[in-house]
Amino acid sequence: MSSQRKFFVIGNWKMNVDKARIDNIVKFMSAASLDPNTEAVVGCPSCYLSYARQRLPDEIAVAAQNCYKVAHGNFSGEISPAMILDSGCEWVILGHPERRTIFKESDQLIAEKVAHAQQTGIKIIACLCETSEDREEGRTDDVLFGQMKSLAASISDWSRVVIAFEALWASNTGVLATAAQVQEALAKLRHWLRANVSDKVANSTRILYAGSVSSSNCRELAQLEDLDGFLVGSAALRPDIVDIINARRPDVSSLIAHFDRPDGRRA
Repeated sequence: MSSQRKFFVIGNWKMNVDKARIDNIVKFMSAASLDPNTEAVVGCPSCYLSYARQRLPDEIAVAAQNCYKVAHGNFSGEISPAMILDSGCEWVILGHPERRTIFKESDQLIAEKVAHAQQTGIKIIACLCETSEDREEGRTDDVLFGQMKSLAASISDWSRVVIAFEALWASNTGVLATAAQVQEALAKLRHWLRANVSDKVANSTRILYAGSVSSSNCRELAQLEDLDGFLVGSAALRPDIVDIINARRPDVSSLIAHFDRPDGRRA
């Protein structure tokens, strides 16, 4: 856990919202006391980007869930980074595990998207994933490092990139990754950055974890040395997201214990 890297939580709504549900999420997020030391973002379907941006508090950023690799053209159904920026949003998620596994996006295509997005100046959450098959067949390192190598070749400004790692075998499967398993994966990614990019990038780049993060496990995971936040799925649709954003904020009982004197008086 590094105090130099600001904690980062993105709640990805995926294809699970309409205007009414967005209004409900906005209501409980706006009413909550969110840790100012956490950078909070929501991942929104493209058709609701402007709607979400207009209704959310300014301190909660909005990200598109995908974009294409060029600025404009005859690409029906796609959206460009310039369009996202024009909607008032500043982030885009690229290489999400669902794009990789369901829509079969290759490392090369994702890298091309990242390269173009970097050129526009939009900020990027670049995703990596480990499948159940990767883990069972012992090829996790090769797969993750291959994905990282492809991404790194397309990144010119690491200060505008956050890396998100998802253990797909622990996403809505009933199997939870242990804190040790999460730390091991994130440490390997940071070591890869140190060995293949630079110490500066390894020390400053934020690395997130995704994989059934909830209000019940976020505080333990938030203390891991190489974890800088979370990419959250279903919990982002519920008030649980508030607890996850506040995962590093001391709870009331901890504060009382810290300030109480042995004689019972407050310090």
